[in-house]
Amino acid sequence: MIIDFHTHMFPDAIAARTVEKLAKLVENPPETDGTHDGLFRSAQEAGIDCSVVLPIATKASQFYTINEYAAHFQKGKIISFGSIHPASENYKEELREINAMGIKGIKLHPDYQGVYFNDIRYKRIVSYASELGLIISVHAGQDPLCPEDIHCTPQMSAELIEDVAPEKLVLAHLGGNRQWDEVERYLVGKDVYLDTAVIFDYIEQEQFLRILRNHGSDKVLFATDSPWAGQKRFVDIMKEMPVTEEEREDVLGGNAERLLGL
Repeated sequence: MIIDFHTHMFPDAIAARTVEKLAKLVENPPETDGTHDGLFRSAQEAGIDCSVVLPIATKASQFYTINEYAAHFQKGKIISFGSIHPASENYKEELREINAMGIKGIKLHPDYQGVYFNDIRYKRIVSYASELGLIISVHAGQDPLCPEDIHCTPQMSAELIEDVAPEKLVLAHLGGNRQWDEVERYLVGKDVYLDTAVIFDYIEQEQFLRILRNHGSDKVLFATDSPWAGQKRFVDIMKEMPVTEEEREDVLGGNAERLLGL
């Protein structure tokens, strides 16, 4: 089984303008149109069995809109996480609602949510989400939105892990987009999952392999960040990577299958 643990899609009514806006920000042409059908077709072409969608609540008021849409995609080829904003005054109630909807996890994006990841509000959310058994996926490292003001550094993540000890924390972009030296210093070997979203376009293969082996292939999840990276292209890269078959199977789907309880 191949699972892409980090993708994005948007409701048809807003997909075109959302993708157009984000494409200008990231200065990267999208690989899909950002719709459910576009992601579905992309995954089929790539031989991906399941794509995990990670929506982002950029305002606390978006809670119901995002999570009610996400609740429709909880099995099959596309599984959507929910999201919660750190400014929520009722974060425990909202996390219980997400859990009651059958949603398997949440996505946090410190840059788009305007809060540093070692803030007490995130620590409380991650702690309570962990109590509920939810997976927590977090954008980590540099983002085109504010490349000089990184809201989730490897050091911040290490602090949160030390304070909260979450069992199902996933740090996107291999723990810190374009901060992989710091990932090796502060995060490798800790009890945290790292995903491969967009990294194959930037990281040196030698460093990826070193992190994979020192951190453990059982804690690395295949991911693309579609539509900002091609799913088929990333699958092909991972299939050609000079790793053992056990490592390849762990990364491409085995770890995600266990984490998602599929």
